[in-house]
Amino acid sequence: MTVEATTERVLRLLALLQRRSSWTATELAAELGVTDRSVRRDVERLRALGYPVRATAGVGGGYRLGAGTRLPPLLLDDEEAIATAISLRLAAGGTVAGADEAALRALAKLDQVMPPRLRAEVRAVHGATEILVGPGIEIDAEVLVTLARACRDAVRVRFRYAGRDGAERERTVEPVRMVATGRRWYLMAWDVDRDDWRTFRLDRMREAVATTLRFRAREHPDPAAYVQRSVAAAPYRYVARVRVRASADRVRELVPPRAARVEDDRDGWCLLVAGADDLDWLAMQVARLGFEARVLDPPELREAAARLARRVAALAATG
Repeated sequence: MTVEATTERVLRLLALLQRRSSWTATELAAELGVTDRSVRRDVERLRALGYPVRATAGVGGGYRLGAGTRLPPLLLDDEEAIATAISLRLAAGGTVAGADEAALRALAKLDQVMPPRLRAEVRAVHGATEILVGPGIEIDAEVLVTLARACRDAVRVRFRYAGRDGAERERTVEPVRMVATGRRWYLMAWDVDRDDWRTFRLDRMREAVATTLRFRAREHPDPAAYVQRSVAAAPYRYVARVRVRASADRVRELVPPRAARVEDDRDGWCLLVAGADDLDWLAMQVARLGFEARVLDPPELREAAARLARRVAALAATG
């Protein structure tokens, strides 16, 4: 076998190890079309290049790509390289604490080695994109990485969590997915102590630690939809339901997902579900949409809308 063929096979092995957390030697041999002995030799070649390939015990043996004393080169296909470059561009103006400068450094390195055809695609996206940075809440990058790994590896996580009353309590959860909405991040997870699904704001977490206790994935709601319902309706004093004479898609263009849930309804109407502690403010926001609307509940929202109408009428009559 030529050196070129061996190098190509070793690179394929590296790509497989980066794709999944653990492989048996037999699985790798089948993927590469070689013997188990050839897999062992290729693993040694990767180790000599600085890749921390760990051997695992068990029937048939196995391998996983572990953490080393330094970060070896990553092997990215075209789609992964483009996605990584675009993500770094967004992170440079994002909400993860300390990530902006690091993201720019990483982006510069990636751009330097990226083939011209891929660099042109990434720059086309960058040239057509502006990032509007406003006030937001920064997320500890270490918390983000800890939770991402726990979601991937299906292990429980413990952390200190500050509730709306400011009191901190220890929580143990089985994480499923993180959801970013606006400039906030949320974790959807099964709360072990409360035996139910919950959402947690990452900026309220402290001392997040991934345990070694694995869990079996259970049936769960759609994470994005679940987080949207949670942040749009609870734990506010009022949960309002308003019919709006417009398509759901049109209203979604005007209402951010973190502020309300918009559902399709009949006869050209949609249903807006939003939580609020101040109904006067909510009445004003619904009026600002500019569509015909009917309050289903609570009745107090109708009273708030009547107050708003009187104030606007009085304003129009002055002069």
